[in-house]
Amino acid sequence: MATYDKGDIVMMKKPHPCGTNRWQITRVGADIKIQCTGCGHLVMMTRQKFDKGLKKVLEHADSADE
Repeated sequence: MATYDKGDIVMMKKPHPCGTNRWQITRVGADIKIQCTGCGHLVMMTRQKFDKGLKKVLEHADSADE
C-alpha cells in the first residue's frame, strides 16, 4: 500500500476528462479530497475507493511547508 499525505501529487488509474492524470491531495481523513492539477476540479471519495483507484504517488509534499 502506498503512503500518501496532504499535499502529495498522485496518479490515478483513470485520467480526468480534461486530459490530466495528476491530482493533488487536499484533505485526508475518512474521506479523501483530491484536486485536478489541470483544471482545478475537486473530487471527494472514500478512502477505500481512493486506495483502489490510486496508481502511484508522483511527488511527496515537503513537511516543512506545513
